[in-house]
Amino acid sequence: MTLVLTFGTFDIVHKGHEHYLQEAKKFGDKLIVIIARDSNVLKERGKLPKNKEDKRKEDVELLNIASKVMLGYDDDKLKIIQELKPTVICLGYDQNSLSVEKFIVDNGLDIKIKRINAFKPEIYKSSKFKHSIL
Repeated sequence: MTLVLTFGTFDIVHKGHEHYLQEAKKFGDKLIVIIARDSNVLKERGKLPKNKEDKRKEDVELLNIASKVMLGYDDDKLKIIQELKPTVICLGYDQNSLSVEKFIVDNGLDIKIKRINAFKPEIYKSSKFKHSIL
């Protein structure tokens, strides 16, 4: 079985997120989506997301694309990779892959990284929205 893993904040779910997940799903048999914890978003972006982590998780589940949607870890956002051992990790066009690549190498994991192209980023980018547009 080919397990595909994706990560994201998914603050305001939109067609770009839907495209990202649909494309990621094509790389395997099972797609697991990891939702960034509020605390990690605050650490990385310096501000909390508009929607709480449970709401963001629920919004991604409502898309009915992923086999499973999970919240990530507070203490180590990449620990889930070691735990789930996916075959493929799909990253969005705007996600930095350096820490993921380093984690894979440092832990001797055999995981492919695939980059998903943007879907109309001039329209569908979370920073352009103020309210959920499911």
